[in-house]
Amino acid sequence: MKPSPAPAQDADLAAAEPQAPPCVLCFNGSDPSGAGGLAGDIATVAAMGAHALPVVTAIVLRDTAEVFDQHALEPDLVAQQARSILEDVTIAGWKVGFLGSAETVGAVAEVLSDYPDVPLVSYLQPLPWLEDDELQPYLDAFRELILPATEVLVGNHKTLTDFLLPEWDSERPPSARELAVAAGEHGTRYVLVTGVMLPPKGAEQFIDNVLASPQGALTGEKFERFDIGFVGAGDTLAAALAALLAAGSELQAAVGETLAFLDQSLDAGFRPGMGNVVPDRFFWALPPAEDGTEQGGPDADDETLSDDSSSKGSPRRVH
Repeated sequence: MKPSPAPAQDADLAAAEPQAPPCVLCFNGSDPSGAGGLAGDIATVAAMGAHALPVVTAIVLRDTAEVFDQHALEPDLVAQQARSILEDVTIAGWKVGFLGSAETVGAVAEVLSDYPDVPLVSYLQPLPWLEDDELQPYLDAFRELILPATEVLVGNHKTLTDFLLPEWDSERPPSARELAVAAGEHGTRYVLVTGVMLPPKGAEQFIDNVLASPQGALTGEKFERFDIGFVGAGDTLAAALAALLAAGSELQAAVGETLAFLDQSLDAGFRPGMGNVVPDRFFWALPPAEDGTEQGGPDADDETLSDDSSSKGSPRRVH
């Protein structure tokens, strides 16, 4: 029988082990397309040099074009998944995506409340597949229970407007700062608003992506608007930001790198089926094209981007 190492040997072995990357616990639904949900979170967090701890909140039935249905897991089961790994692993960041039901929102919020110093990035996506009697309670619970714990709320401009300012009746759309003020009333410190439409310049239409606090816009990036459809862009953006914050990056620098990462992931995106294009989070690992030309997504020269995704083709490597 092999003898157990002495305490001094234990310490030497521990010192010899490589340091673990920052761990990000991700609450999200499953996504069999691999575009968003937990599959997207795992790929994105890994690409940013962190380690994902995935907690399943719902089974989402979808392909690359649309969502057909979803089945929320029991709230206690979701909480048990999280608490099981939290008893073992020290986390440095949270990412909240689709939580399935209002009851699960409450269960997740209770887990979050035990770790108030860990930064939380929450992503609010459009939820057209939820019936009205499910959607409104879900949004109300998200507003009351998740926003107070959220460091950065990520979402498309229209989605955040409908959620935070449902009675907005001005002819002009709300600014990112106005959305941040509304989120701040519920305890959220910052919003990262994507897909803000800007006046066209000639034949080109641009969208803005803005990090804002209630005091004003802090940073952002303008992208040319294209007509191609992507799926998984919002989850990619939020998960990348959560990973960078978990690694200790300063917020504004993290947002800049996150937007660049999303841009390049979409630029290298691919179409695995008959629906939308999926971001390639490992674009930086691809070998260069044999002819020396820059690799891009499907029909990269003439296809375009819509919704809350964007592409401006910057060649900078992010990892």
